[in-house]
Amino acid sequence: MKLRQNARHFASRTALQTPVVRSVATAGLVRLHTGVFLDKADPAHADEREDHLDDLFEATIDTYLRALKDGYSEAEAREITHIQAAFDFYNHGWTEMMEFPTDELDAHYDRYREFFERWDITIDEPLGQFAPPAGLTEAPSTPEKLDDPVHPHAEGGFADDVYVETESGETVVGGRDEPADVDVSQAVGVRDDAGTNAPENENESGGDGEN
Repeated sequence: MKLRQNARHFASRTALQTPVVRSVATAGLVRLHTGVFLDKADPAHADEREDHLDDLFEATIDTYLRALKDGYSEAEAREITHIQAAFDFYNHGWTEMMEFPTDELDAHYDRYREFFERWDITIDEPLGQFAPPAGLTEAPSTPEKLDDPVHPHAEGGFADDVYVETESGETVVGGRDEPADVDVSQAVGVRDDAGTNAPENENESGGDGEN
């Protein structure tokens, strides 16, 4: 998968690891990600998926923090959460929202197999142990789309490693170095002045997400 990565991603990571601002950063990131992926959704079904996506992205923040604790880099931890989302979209037949083609599902799983198996994450159960006790809000599936998947927002050919597009537009393998000084006020949701602190559509990718 190819993600964007800039200073704001590191600021958001720091905010999520800081108790006093974690809740506002979480809310901002959930809101951002839900908005990004609703824009990718079939307009006829977007509204009915909103609550499900809110629940999904809130749960993946726990995955992200756990991956960081387990020693994964910022880009790797974020990619893990985007892979979880792709599994969820695939299971629902929401192929138009996927960030990589359906034929790369297994390859992305295999790269993080050790982490996924440790936390009971599978393609069929994308959240594993990070699933909320009450589960995710249900949303209608479109399984017919799996017969002939169309994913206009997917970018294939990046399943062998984590690829990061920097601010300059350069694509690097593994991600960029962390800035020396991380300004938490630049994190998504922390300084919500008319949305000016929201990163450009994630990776779009993201983040993811933040892409």
